[in-house]
Amino acid sequence: MQRLASLFCAAALLLPATALHAQTGYPNRPIRLIVPYPPGAGTDIIARTVGQKLGEILGQQIVIDNRGGGGGVIGADAGAKAPPDGYTMVLVTSTFAMTPTLQKPPYDPVRDFTPLVLLAAVPNILVVNPSIPAANLQELIALARSRELSYATSGNGTVSHLLTEWLRSLVGGMQLTHVPYKGNAQALTDLLGGHVSIMFSALPSAIAHIGTNRVRPIAITSKARSAAVPQVPTFVEAGVPDFVFSSEFGLLLPARTPREIVTRLNREIVKILRLPDVRERLAGQGAEPVGNTPEEYAVLLKADLARWANVVKAAGIRAD
Repeated sequence: MQRLASLFCAAALLLPATALHAQTGYPNRPIRLIVPYPPGAGTDIIARTVGQKLGEILGQQIVIDNRGGGGGVIGADAGAKAPPDGYTMVLVTSTFAMTPTLQKPPYDPVRDFTPLVLLAAVPNILVVNPSIPAANLQELIALARSRELSYATSGNGTVSHLLTEWLRSLVGGMQLTHVPYKGNAQALTDLLGGHVSIMFSALPSAIAHIGTNRVRPIAITSKARSAAVPQVPTFVEAGVPDFVFSSEFGLLLPARTPREIVTRLNREIVKILRLPDVRERLAGQGAEPVGNTPEEYAVLLKADLARWANVVKAAGIRAD
């Protein structure tokens, strides 16, 4: 009997160690990073830059899972429905806070996610096909007032969609026809081919085409000019003082992900965003690394949801 009691005591002593091992053993398999857009978009550049470094630190592969469609809704929904075990992250852009203002997604943007970290802020740039006879914003506005122009977006309710409609509401009189695509890369491809006239793009996606003169930059949405394209004026400089915006690229986890996993991932990613080569890589693409706490990112997301609801209402924007 005494031996049996000793065995129970020994087993009890082992339980905390077993639990600790389970915690410190994370991660013990690859981590999926869902990118809710097709390959080739600006989200891919940021996801792969951070994902590669994180994989090296954690000793596990970060598998990029591109799930385009629905203006980011399909990928975000997959992230919301994934097990909250730390093995699924989802990269979201400002579209995540815009979508609920135009439609009811199959998830709750607050209750169904655990904010992890804001990775970077990226200005958007208005570009046109070189065949469009407009060298600056005022010429483009005048042209769009005189005849109809088509504008490409990465989907209904996305950043490119709302930015275009917001600009139209601010300047007035522009005749614009919306042509939505399933992602930024497809929209840019048709802009390059001359099938559509203009579009807003995240700077990282457009920068290579600007360098080869395959698109003509008109204006950038940041407060100050970007070091990546210093020749491009801001909208403030171009005569639209209230038009200032930067896309936010952040990481979310499924709701109820254990706090110790959230803390560890946040800590490692913030370190990554401070690395000189990572900052240089992102800056070269026009992205400004951020890196904040989960609590700070949560506050920012809620503020964005409120802001875009007000913008959509004031501008009378509707999903096509």
